Amino acid sequence: MIKCREDVYALYKSLGAPSRLIDHVIHVGAVAEKLANELKEIGVTLDENLVCLGAACHDAGKIIYKNELDEPGSLHELAGEKLLLEHDVSPVVARFCRSHAQYERMETSYEELLVALADKLWKGKRVENLELEIIDLTANQIGKERWDLFDKLDTIFEDIAAEGDSRLASTMVTT
Repeated sequence: MIKCREDVYALYKSLGAPSRLIDHVIHVGAVAEKLANELKEIGVTLDENLVCLGAACHDAGKIIYKNELDEPGSLHELAGEKLLLEHDVSPVVARFCRSHAQYERMETSYEELLVALADKLWKGKRVENLELEIIDLTANQIGKERWDLFDKLDTIFEDIAAEGDSRLASTMVTT
């Protein structure tokens, strides 16, 4: 049973995941955790464990489609969800395999959007529409206007993205 990210890493290893993939999900997890902590400090309520599990699981399909570690592709998304479900991972957690990339085409939770953003920011990539959606959801949850939070959250996003080069230098994953 998967209860924490270490359980996910153990599952990855048992399935023969490349170490680069494990390095990648660790980096995305660290960014997701940082985002969750920053958001909690301003009063956001979220499921931290779900964020950690989602970040750890989001690219499980790259165990099967290893070529997508280096090349663009989306075959890993559905394959990862299926793989995790076959290994008794909760459907809520397995869904991150799709939602991290398909967040614009499917209904997503706040936690899923945070993992999608972490998967961009870890490598220094900024995605305006995704960031604005998180800012709007955050503002709504804590009863503020977008512009009351924009500068603070934009600074958080930029600070995380600014460290992307150093994270990329420590791994060769180009997801």
